[in-house]
Amino acid sequence: MTDASARPFVIVPCLNEALAIRKLLEGVLAHCRDVIVIDDGSTDDTANIVAQLPVTLIRHPARRGKGEALRAGFREALQRGASGVLTMDGDGQHDPADTPRILAAARQFPGAMIIGARMLERHRQPNARRRANDFADWGISWGCGRPVADTQSGQRWYPHAAVELVDLPAQDFVFEAAILIAASRDLDMPVVSVPIACRYDSNARHSHFRPVRDVARITLYTIGRIVHYGSVLQSYRASHDGPPQVYDPERRLDAAPSAPLAGANGS
Repeated sequence: MTDASARPFVIVPCLNEALAIRKLLEGVLAHCRDVIVIDDGSTDDTANIVAQLPVTLIRHPARRGKGEALRAGFREALQRGASGVLTMDGDGQHDPADTPRILAAARQFPGAMIIGARMLERHRQPNARRRANDFADWGISWGCGRPVADTQSGQRWYPHAAVELVDLPAQDFVFEAAILIAASRDLDMPVVSVPIACRYDSNARHSHFRPVRDVARITLYTIGRIVHYGSVLQSYRASHDGPPQVYDPERRLDAAPSAPLAGANGS
């Protein structure tokens, strides 16, 4: 397909998101009619709330992890003829109003992976999470062999070729890093970031991301891929000698208190 967003699907993995899921999905439906929600073994009222909305609901009877939830959504989207998928977390951290910006970037850069990068209002991000994300950007960019802004963001546009990487052998939170690295290395897929705001609610439920265990798993996986692809020093230089590619036609970074990345522009 020549139009990167000819038939976009939105995929929302969720686990115990009864407090946030209705508002999130109603916002998503205002921009996209094809929405797939994967309930990963919720024990609250999440599934019942989702079932009341005009979306496709896939239920896992027990928790399988974010990787398996995304796989289920990817496979369903592929079967239904998706040109690509936009993923969003179910906890309300992502703003559905950013959907048009990300799809516009997908049209501007057909065949690229688009990341909703939390580059605005970074002061709202907890310090520990910000440091962990910065470390992940440093390492996963090395794995990708190119600079990438916000490698941990769950709000992403995956073009069709990236969705077809669904069977990569990676689990839970490692799955998103695995697709990012494989798309960059094996498909030579560009990665473009669209600035979005950090959204953290102090009353939100505790994150399912377990910093010690999940960071360790992502780090070990990334080191293995760096070694696998070889040219370790060359990959490091390619990933750290320049800024990430950022699509910001509205100049939102210019209006921010401080631009986190030099060289960001709307090209």
